[in-house]
Order: sequence, then structure tokens, then C-alpha cells
Amino acid sequence: MMTGNSEWSLPDQGSFVDNERDADALDSGEDGILRAAKRAKKRRPRKMTERRLHTIALAYLDRYEASEASFRAMLERRVYKAARAHGEEPSDYQTMVEDEVAKAVSAGFIDNTRFAENQVYQQRGRGASAQAIQARLKAKGVSDELIDHALDHDDRDDEAAAWRYAQRRRLGPFRTTNRADKRDRDLAALARAGFRYGLASAVVDGDVDDGPL
Repeated sequence: MMTGNSEWSLPDQGSFVDNERDADALDSGEDGILRAAKRAKKRRPRKMTERRLHTIALAYLDRYEASEASFRAMLERRVYKAARAHGEEPSDYQTMVEDEVAKAVSAGFIDNTRFAENQVYQQRGRGASAQAIQARLKAKGVSDELIDHALDHDDRDDEAAAWRYAQRRRLGPFRTTNRADKRDRDLAALARAGFRYGLASAVVDGDVDDGPL
């Protein structure tokens, strides 16, 4: 959650409510069934403004950690929906989007280095391989340099991650029944997760006490 005392400080939570109801859907002359149907119908996005985009940005960053690229993509999606709904060109709002990204970066709410380090920490804890982490962070627009930096500064390697992954998925030595019959399936699961064959074999054929857990 964000903190701060700049223009990027969070407003009251109530201002984050994205209420795009069409007022005509609640005409007093309609019966309950028709009103319910109109409320359930997908509502037309409101016209995008600088203030509205800023509120969307704040609400998103209050809930999620994001890379610069993923934050920009979120804002562009919201702009695209609003612009298309009102017959406008989404590209006309690109400067507004870039301004919001720049504000978030300047205020410290977007930091690709911090994002990469936090993601590596969290994903290693779930048993993610370096290969899987690299793919996920690249998809978020994080540079190879920052990904390598974050991986190098985490004290857990692929061996620890593979054992953690096997533990979470109940593979190999963590199986309670049919371990031998499931060996090939367990090896395939570790391979799909990005672990090399030699490491996958050592985990699947090992004992619980062999691992670093």
C-alpha cells in the first residue's frame, strides 16, 4: 500500500469506487426485473479525463505492485475502453498516460529494481526456477539486467527452489503413495517448471532429508 504526502497521496477510499452506472437503468417507472437486467448489463465506460485517470492510477497502485511497463499497460487498457466507447482515438490520450507513469516513478511508487527484487523473493519462496522467474519478469517489461541483479541478490538458488517446488506439489520423496509409478510424471513436472534434468532427477529420486529445506 502506498504512503506519502504529495499529490500521489491516497484520497479517501470512497473516491476509488468506479461507479459507471447508467442513471437511466433505475427509472422509477420500470419494474424490478427490468431494473435488475439493466444493472447486470455491461455499462458504458465514462469518458476519460486527467482526473479520472489519476484516480484509476492511485487505486491500482494502492492494491498492486507493478513494473513500469505493466502499470502503463493497465492505464492504456482503461484509456482504450473509454476512448472506443466514446468514438475517440486512444492515441490522443497517450501523453496523459505517460504523465501518470512519470508521476508514479518520480514519487517512488513504481520502481523496477524493487519490483524485480520483490518478485524474485516471492517466487523463490514458492519454488520457482530462475528460468520461470526470468520469463515472468520479462513479460512484465523488466530488463534482463535487473532480473539478473535480483536473482544474484537472492540467497536461494535453483536447487532450493526445486525442493520447495516438489514439496508444494507433493512430488518425488514428498509423495505418500505410488512414488515409483509417478516418477516420470514428476520429472516432467519439474522440467516444465524450468528445472534442468539432472536437478529434477536428484530431487525426484532423493529423500526428504537430502534437500536444503
